[in-house]
Amino acid sequence: MDWLTAVEWSPYAAGIGIGILSWFTWLISSKPIGCSTSFARTAGMIEKLFRGKKVEDKLYYREVKPEIDWQWMFVAGIIAGALISSLISGDFHWLWVPSTWQSAFGDNPWLRFLAALAGGILLGFGSRWAGGCTSGHGISGTMQLAVSSWISAICFFIGGIAIAQLIFKVIP
Repeated sequence: MDWLTAVEWSPYAAGIGIGILSWFTWLISSKPIGCSTSFARTAGMIEKLFRGKKVEDKLYYREVKPEIDWQWMFVAGIIAGALISSLISGDFHWLWVPSTWQSAFGDNPWLRFLAALAGGILLGFGSRWAGGCTSGHGISGTMQLAVSSWISAICFFIGGIAIAQLIFKVIP
């Protein structure tokens, strides 16, 4: 049981766990694991607070209903699980500017916040445009041997490596 309190888990064990979780998800719900639709649903729920039932008239929200569903709860569970894991392992601490970012761009937390916000917005648009996120394509889609998901997963890796090299190696 010492592995439960470890700060880092084996990526192989975590990968096997995610694979098994994917199987059970298919068996229980006949739906793939994914996260990005939950963020679209959340945006609709926030908009619904201000515009009421008018949100339901939008074509997009007829397909992606602004409601709490199993996938939304899955994302909430990921967040809660990460918090619980960091507390159990003793690794929880507030960190506004990670050391890698600080060495490349300085210790301004607002710059870090704005970069994270811009990245999140781009990620949201990209995942909607691609018809899924890294978990939807990279885990569920590749498990189904979907060619589009394999192409997406390869592009995720190429894009992630290229941007990381650009941000943290090229820019002083």
